[in-house]
Amino acid sequence: MNTIGLIEKAQQGDRAAYGKLMKLHYRTVEKFAYQCGVQLDDVPDVTQEVFIKLHRFLHQFNQERFTTWLYKITLNTARDYYRKENRERDKQQKVGNDTQMNVQHSVEAQVLLFEEDRELHVAIMQLDEKYRLPLILYYFQDLSYQQIADVLNITLSAVKTRLHRAKDSLKKAMDNNGGVRHGE
Repeated sequence: MNTIGLIEKAQQGDRAAYGKLMKLHYRTVEKFAYQCGVQLDDVPDVTQEVFIKLHRFLHQFNQERFTTWLYKITLNTARDYYRKENRERDKQQKVGNDTQMNVQHSVEAQVLLFEEDRELHVAIMQLDEKYRLPLILYYFQDLSYQQIADVLNITLSAVKTRLHRAKDSLKKAMDNNGGVRHGE
């Protein structure tokens, strides 16, 4: 059964169809959340939140492109997750942040096996979000310019400009090793 068929059944309350829909798109959400800068340890939590929101708002889906809608939900969930986390962190003034960062980097090193992949990922993460997101959506998620404009709620010309600037910045970063410090 295709995605639209699963959505229609899920909208009618078919839990098995919703489960299949989740299974079909779970990896896409995880990958996009990570590429947007969600820390590896937080990817499962953010992904779960995405699918909770998807279930809650599935009745609002109106035959637009599903993946575009899913990317919007994922992006907004990732942003909300860190806003909430930052508020909680400010209240609690967590200790041991350096240890947490070292653990994250060691896990990240296991996921990104090749040095060039790590350098590219770090360089992309150093880009401003307004340039990073169009780049990720275009090159890693294969979205069209129009789909990117829809996900990010920006104009088509803004997508083109941001992609151009992102590529220039990324090229400079990679040429200069982008301030990417090994072991950081």
